Amino acid sequence: MFGRVKPLDAILATAEKKSLHRSLGPVQLTLLGVGAIIGTGIFVLTAAAAQKAGPGMMWSFVIAGFVCAVAALCYSELASMVPVSGSAYTYSYAVVGEMLAWMVGWALILEYAVAASAVSVGWSGYFMGLLKSMTGFELPAMLQAGPTWTMNGLLPHADFSTGLINVPAIVVALLVTWLLMLGTKESATFNAILVAIKVSALTMFIILTLPVIQREHFAPFAPNGWFGPAGTTGMGIVGAASSIFFAYVGFDAVSTAAEETKNPQRNVPIGLIGSLAICTVFYLLVAAGAIGAIGAQPTALGVAPGSAEFTQQCAAMLAAGQEPLVCSNEALAHVLRAVNYTYAGDLIGLAANLALPSVILMMLYGQTRIFFVMARDGLLPEKLATVHPKWKTPHIVTAMTGVFVAIAAALLPVGQLADISNSGTLFAFFMVAIAVMLLRARDPNRVRPFRTPAVWVVGPIAALGCIFLYWNLPFEAKMVLPVWGAIGLVFYFAYGFRKSHVGRGLVEVHEEDADAPPQPVPPIS
Repeated sequence: MFGRVKPLDAILATAEKKSLHRSLGPVQLTLLGVGAIIGTGIFVLTAAAAQKAGPGMMWSFVIAGFVCAVAALCYSELASMVPVSGSAYTYSYAVVGEMLAWMVGWALILEYAVAASAVSVGWSGYFMGLLKSMTGFELPAMLQAGPTWTMNGLLPHADFSTGLINVPAIVVALLVTWLLMLGTKESATFNAILVAIKVSALTMFIILTLPVIQREHFAPFAPNGWFGPAGTTGMGIVGAASSIFFAYVGFDAVSTAAEETKNPQRNVPIGLIGSLAICTVFYLLVAAGAIGAIGAQPTALGVAPGSAEFTQQCAAMLAAGQEPLVCSNEALAHVLRAVNYTYAGDLIGLAANLALPSVILMMLYGQTRIFFVMARDGLLPEKLATVHPKWKTPHIVTAMTGVFVAIAAALLPVGQLADISNSGTLFAFFMVAIAVMLLRARDPNRVRPFRTPAVWVVGPIAALGCIFLYWNLPFEAKMVLPVWGAIGLVFYFAYGFRKSHVGRGLVEVHEEDADAPPQPVPPIS
């Protein structure tokens, strides 16, 4: 099981045999990264982070951004060496073997699909807020949100008093799925427009809020401390960092686009690190503006966002005419309205409604490409790797993923979805950090267009950082990963272990790549 390693040369050969069209340049790739990163994490999860950490969420952004930065350096080296679809799954296959690669791919499925659901729920909150502000109309509460889920022993329990089904989230997830099926280049162009809207909206937010910052809103700075009150999990500054990590994870979707990128050896590292740097600056400025403008204190110490107790406290505060930042489903728009920039708040809401679908698009994009490459390796039914003759996209798996995302978005709250997604993400990032170090030791002479600086320092920091953040997730989110992994192992031994191309000894044959430069014609002797 652990000896089934697919050599890097064979991975590249597989990609050439059934390749995707190379159409993305460095600017498009960076915009794809920014589009995937800036989204629900800053527009919506700011409220959840404030409930966990208060103003100390400024440090939460720094901690999460630092772990992502060192992971990005590891990603960049592997992505530039192996410019094919598959991201951490593909890298793990080449270094630690098929079984662990399957587990990484299975975790990435959890990451991308659940993240797309989380963003769909975040979009729904902004959509309903803007609709109410501009027209006074709102859907019945039971159609705006799913139920609140809690653990009753080892079994989940649903409280339907807070909601039944999130209709707007279903609609946006299915619409974005349809767009993605039409084609990668068209999706990237559409995404570039939405990124411009999103960045302009956040810039406006920063310009309007920084002048009205009040220093007293930053005290107490860390009401829940670094790790939360005794007896709680996933709270405090570090707990908020584990959740807000979701705000950064889109950068790894750039590496899944490597196979559709022109000159990937140069452009993938540019897209990865460039998009991460741009987003980090925005996050810190936006967080400072939100905290300083209206404050960011939790409703009560040790109360987790999304819990039944938190929902009750927010309902009581709203009934009393108070709406703190932590209770808002549209955090940034709420901040501007609270400081008498109602029109600007509506513009932020409009920008979120227009721009958050780009994040859903990139999450679905990454998910379907993971499915695509796993099917191409025989670990999933190869029918899933079918590329549409006109659209040039894996349309079957895209449609399947979209339906799953819509169902999860309909039934789960955004905070729980983000934490669940983070559990899969952190495992995948951990494996990338291990893979880059193992490959340096095993194959030191291979050409590396981008080399991770100080890899024997950066690699261990990235791996330990992922373990640290995972350990500080809420208990329920931590438990999802091993349960999901066990389900994955059942699928692997029932199908993938027997059908694997590497396990069956199939040798991939190079075929002509339509995007590759023509081979030189040998001279006539």
